[in-house]
Amino acid sequence: MTPAEPSFVVLRGAGDSPVILHVPHSAREIPPAVRAGIVLDDPALERELDHITDAHTAEIAEEAARRAGVTPWRFVNALSRLVVDPERFPDEREEMLSVGMGAVYTRTTHRDVLRGEDSEAEPLIARYFRPYAAAMTDAVTERLAAVGRAVVIDVHSYPTAPLPYELHGGGPRPPVCLGTDAFHTPPELLTAARESFGEIGETGLDSPFGGAYVPLEYYGKDPRVSAVMVEIRRDTYMTEPGGPAGPGLPRLATALAELVDAVSA
Repeated sequence: MTPAEPSFVVLRGAGDSPVILHVPHSAREIPPAVRAGIVLDDPALERELDHITDAHTAEIAEEAARRAGVTPWRFVNALSRLVVDPERFPDEREEMLSVGMGAVYTRTTHRDVLRGEDSEAEPLIARYFRPYAAAMTDAVTERLAAVGRAVVIDVHSYPTAPLPYELHGGGPRPPVCLGTDAFHTPPELLTAARESFGEIGETGLDSPFGGAYVPLEYYGKDPRVSAVMVEIRRDTYMTEPGGPAGPGLPRLATALAELVDAVSA
């Protein structure tokens, strides 16, 4: 990836679809210049990527888009979240700063050093975080202009056993966790998500991870933008950590497609 290339991919959906499937944490790629600022050796970095990457979630979203009656739009991060995490607040509002995992991580999933104390976050924020945020804002704006509403469905996964970095890892870890926002997750969206993923197993709320991603320009301001986060426990579809996908992946893609169609109507 050259400096001129974007760090994300926007994949077109149907013109009348309000849905954006957002896949922020599925990639493992780290540009060489960014890799130089990470203190882990190569084997340790590969182990960290196994733990921190939401493996195969881009495949789940891709298959869901194929199966949906109304093709959703997809916004996919092409780089690892170890470059920047586009879903963190880029300032002191981010609670994960307490464990070194703000927009630019300085600690690993096991709270080891990832970047040195002399590392600077701002160059990465400027190069990767802000363009990503601007493009996601544009994607939402386009859906609002086209159909009068936008539905952001975040596609994530999480490990079966809690990792040391988790601030709320002591709570339930259901097969599917639905992250919600008091302003942007209306009851009908939550009901549709529960029904769509019901065949996968129990669906819980906001544990071990909560919240839903909305671009800051619209966050807490515009009810036409709704959002829900779908956190899939990894043992339902893959070998942990960082292993291949299994037969659970198509079932999850079907469930996600059902949710897309339910909120597209």
